[in-house]
Amino acid sequence: MTTALRRRPAALGRRVGALCARAGGLSRGLSLRVKIAVLLAAGCALVAVTIGLLIHQSRAAQIASNARESATSQLIRVRQLYELTGQVDHDGTEAALDHPALPEPLRKSAKDGRRSTYLDLSGPDPAVWAARPVGDRVLSVRRPLNTAVDQLHELDGHLVVWGAVVVGLAALGGAGIASRLSRQLRTAAATARRISLGDLDARIGRTPAGRQDEVAELACAVDTMAASLQSRLEAEQRFTADVAHELRTPLTGLHTAAELLPPSRPTELVRDRVAALRTLTEDLLEVARLDANAEEPHLEVLPLDRTVEKILQRCGLAVELDRCEASLGPDPDGTSGTDRTDGSDGSDETYGTEALVRTDVRRLERIVANLIANARRHGAEPVEVTVDGTSVRVRDHGPGFPERLLKDGPRRFVTGAKERGQGTGLGLTIALGQAQVVGARVTLSNAEGGGALAVVSLPGA
Repeated sequence: MTTALRRRPAALGRRVGALCARAGGLSRGLSLRVKIAVLLAAGCALVAVTIGLLIHQSRAAQIASNARESATSQLIRVRQLYELTGQVDHDGTEAALDHPALPEPLRKSAKDGRRSTYLDLSGPDPAVWAARPVGDRVLSVRRPLNTAVDQLHELDGHLVVWGAVVVGLAALGGAGIASRLSRQLRTAAATARRISLGDLDARIGRTPAGRQDEVAELACAVDTMAASLQSRLEAEQRFTADVAHELRTPLTGLHTAAELLPPSRPTELVRDRVAALRTLTEDLLEVARLDANAEEPHLEVLPLDRTVEKILQRCGLAVELDRCEASLGPDPDGTSGTDRTDGSDGSDETYGTEALVRTDVRRLERIVANLIANARRHGAEPVEVTVDGTSVRVRDHGPGFPERLLKDGPRRFVTGAKERGQGTGLGLTIALGQAQVVGARVTLSNAEGGGALAVVSLPGA
């Protein structure tokens, strides 16, 4: 009886357990919202299965107990009637002497002189048997249990349906709660990303009064970190700007005094160091202005090829200038050749079919000059400048950029060399900062065949 009644719910429990385990494995690659909903649904499913098993076992035990008691009572009544009349009452009892379908364990128990019952639920016709010895024969009764078993199956069906409803509601509730939690965590992550990109004013915002859960603590910690970071960076920027500004006055006097020295080798050394110190001071002031977002570009539409050529001539940079076919394109109004004139300076020079960009000439000159200076200082000749469409590529033939620089970006006062050598490490920092001001992008990489490659991508007109 016990084995037969437990077989079905036990198998169902194993299936649900396997499904829950599989759901737990699949949830590893899902979002937090889905994970919480899945885990909550799996927990409710386990609880529902456990309660269903308990209810099933209780009802099954009640059916078995009632069936055994009823069969025993009928057997007593049939025996009494048989002893009085010598006949077996078959009216609704299926009573018989030496019934051919009597289960063998029950027959053997009766032969041993015991009265016993037997539940047979494994076949298509479930029934309960009761038997006892009558002389040399076995008197037995049989009661069918089809109705009771059907009721038990119907109860199992109701348990499954309502369990599924409970699990579905739990999943929906878990999804709602997890959605709110996930939204708050995504807001915190987005704020942290904005801070990492330089938006130091970004904040998650205040949480509702009295709320002291983990998400509120996280929001408070991120906002506190951002405020502390902002104050420290602003203090550092002010310090850099103040130091550079205060150095300008004595450096101007020192430069004037150096110019008054009589020509000699020591004079040349003094003038060289004073010039280097003035350059460093101006670079520090420029970095401070870039950090404070105080730079305002003067954008204009210019032909990139011709502009880069003039920049190289004006700076006296003796490098190889190469023009790609991709740098040539149609004019904005569809004209080409000498039909297009440059009206920005009133001259009659033509654009030809050069690509046009919107940029600030002074800042573009600063970017290109710094990249070329960096290539000459840390790379090897020849240094090549290539105009390709709306991009300018600067390449040397040295050892290339260090892996740390490509991974973390340029750092101030770090040249990437094993020894300090020449340079302050501000050249690439200023180039990237000025590119951001004019809406350009500087990409650093190592070229195929060796050498460092810097690509300045400018916005088209």
